[in-house]
Amino acid sequence: MARDVRGRAPAGPKPRIQAVAAAVAAVFVLIGVLGFIPGVTTHYGDLTFAGHHTEAKLLGLFQVSILHNLLHLLFGLAGLVLARRVAGARLFLAGGGAVYLGLWLYGFAIDRETAANFIPVNDADNWLHLFLGFGMLVVGLLLSNDVGTGGRLDTSIDRP
Repeated sequence: MARDVRGRAPAGPKPRIQAVAAAVAAVFVLIGVLGFIPGVTTHYGDLTFAGHHTEAKLLGLFQVSILHNLLHLLFGLAGLVLARRVAGARLFLAGGGAVYLGLWLYGFAIDRETAANFIPVNDADNWLHLFLGFGMLVVGLLLSNDVGTGGRLDTSIDRP
């Protein structure tokens, strides 16, 4: 059998959950970067560090601030690191999905004209957080159930 320069057997293809987690993380990094680009972010001159007073909107829809963009960048970079392992990919997708569902609830619970809206969020952000939360949670919990478990989960225990 062929070996690499360190004497290890060649690695097979990465499990799908790792590829999906890396792709999702890369999109978060891209969104974080795009939030700092005038033209992609409308009213770029009104971009503030944090708070609900910012009028800057990514793609003309999603209210953003410097803090909001930095959070997307950091979340995406953390996801790229976590996607290197199966357990990390699951944690990023399922845990990140839970976080985004929490952000969705937070966005509806707060008065958006107060200091509590420090990230900031608007209706478009809230709906995006809902879809991201459910999507990431579902993918993190259901994709590649048999990877990394030592056995196939779709094989019933009472049958050979």
